[in-house]
Amino acid sequence: MAKGRIGLWLIGAKGGVATTVMTGLTALARGLVEPIGLITETEAFHSLNLIDWGDVVIGGHDIRNASLLDEARRMWTVSRAIPPGVLEAVAPDLIDIETRLRPGTVLASGTSIQAIASLPESKSAKTPRSIIDQIRTDILDFAETNDVERVVVVNLASTEPPWSLPIPDNFDEISSLLENASESSPLPTSSLYAIAAFEADAAYINFTPSTGATPQALNNLAKQRGLPHAGCDGKTGETLLKSVLAPMFRDRHLDVMSWVGHNIFGNLDGKILDDPSNKAAKVKSKDHLLANLLPSTPQTLVSIEFIESLGDWKTAWDHIHFQGFLGTPMTMQFTWQGCDSILAAPLVIDLVRLVDRARVAGEAGSLPWLASFFKSPLDCHEQGFAAQMTMLHDWVKKHSAQP
Repeated sequence: MAKGRIGLWLIGAKGGVATTVMTGLTALARGLVEPIGLITETEAFHSLNLIDWGDVVIGGHDIRNASLLDEARRMWTVSRAIPPGVLEAVAPDLIDIETRLRPGTVLASGTSIQAIASLPESKSAKTPRSIIDQIRTDILDFAETNDVERVVVVNLASTEPPWSLPIPDNFDEISSLLENASESSPLPTSSLYAIAAFEADAAYINFTPSTGATPQALNNLAKQRGLPHAGCDGKTGETLLKSVLAPMFRDRHLDVMSWVGHNIFGNLDGKILDDPSNKAAKVKSKDHLLANLLPSTPQTLVSIEFIESLGDWKTAWDHIHFQGFLGTPMTMQFTWQGCDSILAAPLVIDLVRLVDRARVAGEAGSLPWLASFFKSPLDCHEQGFAAQMTMLHDWVKKHSAQP
């Protein structure tokens, strides 16, 4: 059973998703809210004996010198998303969590992310190996101080630019590069965090489009250490609908000729994605699944624009041009409006519980059965949401009767 006291270590701990995860977990533990949006609270998952809300201790890394409580309150004052009564009820918990936050790093994160860093420690020049060592030490100290049995590290930091340098498949070769590098890095920031997590005996979840543990060498490292990991890029809104609708067009033998998606949102992630280099990774993650789901690849366009006044709310407008019987062209359009962090936080909590349960079951390496949570699931080519959910429920049935 996945019982005991676990640690949840959040990278990007003062961001909107992270503070919503913290608020949600502490509110659930206090019995203040219902677990709406959490699939692990539905009947099919009850027999897994997943970790309880009150048994999760939270810590993390961030690069900004801001009050965690103030950042959480912005989910009401700016975005009108979390009721102020809930925020004030969990304020003591957030103040306590802030004592367990440590400075992160911006090495190899790109200029836009480096620009928002306000902690001197995050900007100091260090080698990649020394940064990994410090992150590992932070996680190990957190686990020991708080007497937790297992730790799950979740990457919720802003999206990095796509990594252009080749990454060796052999981790020994990567280790050599890390040891010999000075102020540059052979890996992006998210991968440095992933290595540190594995070296600290922690499972890892990449909820962003950043590289993280995607390289084969890091997957091999996780397997060697007997640790599971999952990713990448949480599927919360427009892409979720694409993964539901595209199989419908395919199975009805309707020819999708073009699919255009326009996205606007205004939180810190939106500000970072206003940089074309950072935006490229997100666009790629949002756009690739249609070619996998449809028999012929339509013309596609995905746009992402930063509109500051929207706060944590995002709107996606999609235009689908398809051809039916007798070659008649038709159109389907939909608008998706949702609060980014409110959509993402329950997925993160579900993933933490399931990845921890997979670790207890002895699984290591990537977890393709968690594909339904991600836009770019690791080691899984299936992109249809219904088929992905079948994979998840098959895993649940297999492990329900196991310790």
